[in-house]
Amino acid sequence: MTHPTTLDLGPQARIVARLAAGVPDARLADPTPCPEYAVSVLLHHLTGLAVAFRDAARKDLGPTTDTAPDPAASSLPADWREELPRVLGELAEAWRDPAAWTGMTRAGGVDLPGEIAGAVAADELVVHGWDLARATGQEYAPDQAALRASHAFLLAAAEDESRGGGIFGPVVPVPDDAPLLDRAVGLSGRDPGWTPPTSP
Repeated sequence: MTHPTTLDLGPQARIVARLAAGVPDARLADPTPCPEYAVSVLLHHLTGLAVAFRDAARKDLGPTTDTAPDPAASSLPADWREELPRVLGELAEAWRDPAAWTGMTRAGGVDLPGEIAGAVAADELVVHGWDLARATGQEYAPDQAALRASHAFLLAAAEDESRGGGIFGPVVPVPDDAPLLDRAVGLSGRDPGWTPPTSP
């Protein structure tokens, strides 16, 4: 098995940034596969998690790493089109430091080993990239290394009986021979067949 320190989050971060750039203002209020998240809330969440996991990689613990995301408190800043790609780039750069993958760190108020935090960061970028693409009708082909890390993390979480199922909600059954992305999406508690509701 490849050690997680070889995982470069840059390709997946660039994919998410490209998806975000493809979101027109008219779609910001649209629903996403996350029930509480409109597109604008998802973009705000992506910005916040990029900052949190950037700081987790740097072991720069404080307000950005101590709080769990709160969808109700999410208001998309006016400069998000500049801010999101910037912090995604910083996230990827921070995880290129081998020291990020060692020792303990914190994200979302949870203390965890660096290599687990890196896997969580990959998973967040892969799954929320899918959310954003599906909500806004864009094609999505995640970085394969990040996808494999995401699937492995979600599978381990789903098999951990102490969690009582998937990490983001009940696992959605997906055929064993389905594409790896569909299997990861199902493990995250989402339906790989989700499409935006049609307007009446």
